[in-house]
Amino acid sequence: MGTMILRLFIILICFVGGLLISRELFGTGWALLWGAAGGLLVGILSILIEESAKKISLRSLCGAALGLIAGFIVAKILADAFLVDILKGTRLSLAVYLLTYSIPGYIGIKIGLKKGEEFSFANLRGTSKSSLDAENSKILDTSVIIDGRVADICETGFIEGTFVIPQFILHELQHIADSTDPIKRTRGKRGLEILHRIQKQVDVEVKVVEQDFPRIKKVDAKLVELAKKMGAKIITNDSNLNKVAELQGVDVLNINQLTNALKPIVLPGEDISVKVIKEGKEPGQGVAYLDDGTMVVIENGSKYMGKNIEVMVTQILQTTAGRMIFAKVGVDAGGGYFYPVNETIGHSARGKE
Repeated sequence: MGTMILRLFIILICFVGGLLISRELFGTGWALLWGAAGGLLVGILSILIEESAKKISLRSLCGAALGLIAGFIVAKILADAFLVDILKGTRLSLAVYLLTYSIPGYIGIKIGLKKGEEFSFANLRGTSKSSLDAENSKILDTSVIIDGRVADICETGFIEGTFVIPQFILHELQHIADSTDPIKRTRGKRGLEILHRIQKQVDVEVKVVEQDFPRIKKVDAKLVELAKKMGAKIITNDSNLNKVAELQGVDVLNINQLTNALKPIVLPGEDISVKVIKEGKEPGQGVAYLDDGTMVVIENGSKYMGKNIEVMVTQILQTTAGRMIFAKVGVDAGGGYFYPVNETIGHSARGKE
């Protein structure tokens, strides 16, 4: 209620103000009417601007205010330089001054809104080790760039900050892209495309650094040395680089480890639906795969080749190559069996095996 009264008061003030201004300037009947209408319009616009401002962030509002001030300063300079003598004493001076201030003011507001949203106190820091922010800076190695999954992770918003691309990594990618071997050439071009894709992400900033270590020949060793010097992390899918970096006290984000951590969790005794696609090594075994590529070895599953079946997990084995699940055609509470999803054979017709 208080807000409504205040708004009505502002509209009334603008209405009376427009009326008084028009009377002082012109004094005629029609001028009074236009002045009152103009004041009313200004009051309504003020309320609309207030409503719109509620949806704008504080950074954008500060940017718009600074942009408006900067625009008015530019307009003042232009007016004093070119318009004072020309328009002195003419009736067009008010209109020309209005345009002169309105256009730079509008441009200043638009630029201020845009740049205010982009502003961050982190941008005020220099390019030293502290400015790169060790917590948010990540160095990409060649293998993880070519792999491409890091770009997909960026799109989800789980990784943000500064991506550092050393110049020697770009040279290596360029060398691979220019290879006479078609497979290597394809991999190199894919790596360059992935970098271009990452550059377009809103939440990450890509920095190319010229820092090199001529005395060090191997690229992996250069990466570790650069990470130590900058206090940054390394993103890779190379297990050897992962071990070497950790031994030297460098934090590593391994894409393969992330993938393994995100695999669906299944426990012994749980039922899962799979499609048997081939026979296993042992007689009667069937082999299926989960969506993440985990192999499922099914006891007596070979007879269901090419069919979707419900199986019960009996054992989960973690190997150096990944995870392997052992299962069998699950037994239900009634003593019957789960059957292929696409089959309609009754329990009584099959019985117990």
